[in-house]
Amino acid sequence: MTKSKERQNLIRHYKDVTGKTEIDMKDVAKFAMGKGWKMPEPVSALDRLAKEFSQAARDEIRHDQTTGKPYRANHVIIHKQGDEQFHLWIDIDEAPRKPMVKSLMMRREQMIGDGLQLSFDMDHWNNINPKEEPINIPMDFTEDIEERKNALNTAKKAA
Repeated sequence: MTKSKERQNLIRHYKDVTGKTEIDMKDVAKFAMGKGWKMPEPVSALDRLAKEFSQAARDEIRHDQTTGKPYRANHVIIHKQGDEQFHLWIDIDEAPRKPMVKSLMMRREQMIGDGLQLSFDMDHWNNINPKEEPINIPMDFTEDIEERKNALNTAKKAA
């Protein structure tokens, strides 16, 4: 059994024991620790600092000098070498076209994967709740994106 499957089984056991349907994973971790679950090795200071730098890079937003629109300054590219993955960061204002396309396409693929799983989850809920009004979440984001762009433009003009 995989570690992930073991963790999923423990989550189910925790829910069965406590009767809770909405759970805080810290409570599950405390429960597991109380049952003698082997605790993971702490993250090294170097790994933690690298993660903090990655988050800072991900959070950096700049504004286009012409349009004033916000854009994410730093983008990640995942390189795989054997079993290892390397996350390399590039600055959008310095990046050549090829790595920038790769980064943007990776983010697009993540969005598609999220949308696909959302549709499976929605279909499942609708299937097991036939007496309820079906949940129908639109997957075409074109209008939503345009609305948010317009809202940003309106806010900029008002400022």
